[in-house]
Amino acid sequence: MVSDLSNKAKQDYALVQKARSGDQHAFAQLLSRYWDSVYFMILKMAHNKDDAEDLTIEAFGKAFKFIHNYEPDFAFSTWLFKIANNNAIDFLRKQHTKTISIDSQGRDADEDNPVQLQSDTPDPEEVLIHKQKTEFLKTIVKELKPRYSRLVQLRYFEEYSYEEIAETLSLPIGTVKAQLFRAKELLYHIIISKEV
Repeated sequence: MVSDLSNKAKQDYALVQKARSGDQHAFAQLLSRYWDSVYFMILKMAHNKDDAEDLTIEAFGKAFKFIHNYEPDFAFSTWLFKIANNNAIDFLRKQHTKTISIDSQGRDADEDNPVQLQSDTPDPEEVLIHKQKTEFLKTIVKELKPRYSRLVQLRYFEEYSYEEIAETLSLPIGTVKAQLFRAKELLYHIIISKEV
């Protein structure tokens, strides 16, 4: 029940209600309030800044997509951290790779079969595929509104940090993160529509 929530949780719930009605400022405020906490929680799990950043964006994306499912039986932050935690665990499970002992002479410890070790160096076909995907993405990004297109360009093609983007575009960092999330959502829908 809302009456059982702390003052901060009640403020969050008020923002959630505004966000549900499409208030972009409310989304940006929720993101700004919890970005650092979610990011550092995930960073402790993933041990990689890039992965932590991507997983944080995904966590907020899922939370905002399903914000109508949030019930005030507990704080919004609890619900958000649960989503972020589960999302990070799923990612880490997928990243889990088979390890072999040096003493195993290239064979799996449980089997007599040689283990094929993959090189980190992409083969020419992978390089070509990556180049084609990048060109495809650049074409799609041009279909976004100019403000979203510029954000994506700076973040993903020029690899600016959120702070650098905020400074370059004279925007608050919370707005940069919220608009980048929205841009990624729009890109997803454009890509899906082109695949049909």
